[in-house]
Formats: sequence, structure tokens, C-alpha cells
Amino acid sequence: MYPVSMMGGTPQQHGETIADYPSYEGAQKAVSKLIEAEIPAKDIAIVGRGLRSVETITGRLGYAAAARTGAINGILLGLLFSAIFVLGNPSAVIQLFIGVMLVGIAIGMLMSIISYSILRRRRDYTSVTQVIADHYEVTVLPRSLQKAREASGRGAAPAPAPPAPVAGTAVIPPAAPPHVTPTEPPRYGERVDPAPDPGSEPEPPLDARP
Repeated sequence: MYPVSMMGGTPQQHGETIADYPSYEGAQKAVSKLIEAEIPAKDIAIVGRGLRSVETITGRLGYAAAARTGAINGILLGLLFSAIFVLGNPSAVIQLFIGVMLVGIAIGMLMSIISYSILRRRRDYTSVTQVIADHYEVTVLPRSLQKAREASGRGAAPAPAPPAPVAGTAVIPPAAPPHVTPTEPPRYGERVDPAPDPGSEPEPPLDARP
């Protein structure tokens, strides 16, 4: 599994799926292969399916941990203030720079401890939250679909199979067309004997009659 990066904005058209991978690394390799085949990058997308949020607990949060986190943030705040003072007064001594840094650390620790004292009844631990997908689909827009299939070795899409018959239903084959023997119409003035009746006996010849 690999965490999915979340960015703002309106999602674009995904296109049609040409490959499915259980890991994000596999989908990345497939996209690199498509780009090497000169498929436009804007036509390709990786779509995560089965998204879920996973929060990993990294430690217990107490006053000491809150003060340590606030000190780290205070260093950054002190550097910002120190840079402002140094740019505004280039002749400032190093003691002023260190003093502003210590003030920033103290402010950061104080703010972090106050925040923890307010929220500790609801949350007394630190964690990292990730969004993970069950599998990843590589999709391509229709204008580059055929070229992408050839580059990925999947070829043309197979024709859909006919639906399977439902269990317990008799399958009736199509009836064959009746065999019609062509007959030539009688010519003008030619005598046509009527067809014999299948249920009657044939008449004996004249020389066999009594």
C-alpha cells in the first residue's frame, strides 16, 4: 500500500482503464512506460480505488513532548524575528540576535503547552494520518487509448462474450430454413396430372385390369 497524495482542485476526466495494480509503485512504472512511448502525460491518470484513512499512532503526548514541539517551532519563529531585526539594523550585536532567538523559543513552548492543556482531555497522543487505496488503476483518455494499449502490450480490447444461459433454461437452437425443391412451372398446353392422394392405393395398369 502507498499513501495517496491529496491535492485540491476539480478532478479531471479519467478515461478508460488499461491496467490495474495492487501497489502504487506498479502504477508508477506503468505510467513511466507510457510516457516513454510518447503518450501525452495529460492523458494519463492514476486512480486509487477503495480509499481508506489510516491513522498511525507515533507516541504519547504530554507536557514535555508539547514543550519540545513548541521549542522547535519557536526556533523557526526566533529565526524569523532575528532576520527582521538584522535586516532593519545591520549594526546589531550578536547578543541581540541570540536574545530574539530565545524569546521565540519561549513563545513557541508557551503556546504549545497552553494548546495541550486545552486539548489533552480529547487527545493525548501524536499520530500521522494517511489515505491508502486497495488498488490503483492506470487510465488513459480515448484519444490516446489505442496507442497506450499497444505500448502496454495489451492490444485491442476483446470483444464482449455472449451472455451465458440462465440455469434451468432450455437453449433452443435456431431452426434451419425449410428445403424447397425448385419446380418448373408447366408450359402452355401441357397436361399436368394431379398429385396422387397419399391415402389412396395406386391404380393398376390397363392390361392388368379384369
